[in-house]
Amino acid sequence: MDHVDGNALAGTLDELFRMDLTSAQARCAHCGEVAMLAQAMVYFAAPGTVVRCSSCDGVLATLVQHDDRYLLSLAGVSVLSIVR
Repeated sequence: MDHVDGNALAGTLDELFRMDLTSAQARCAHCGEVAMLAQAMVYFAAPGTVVRCSSCDGVLATLVQHDDRYLLSLAGVSVLSIVR
């Protein structure tokens, strides 16, 4: 099977991250609950933001702004379903 490099994702990722992702469905990797990101519990604390599952309190995501970049971890999300 042939492959190309990650630059092939540019168009898809641009389209994906330009929309409101709070309506996306996220499956918690800890408890399996599926809910819109808008239902998650969000904590703003230095140095970043922590997003927790409203069902089990497990960490879904962390977001840190550092200088000119964002560091995003979705380690607690096993599936993110986004409707275009």
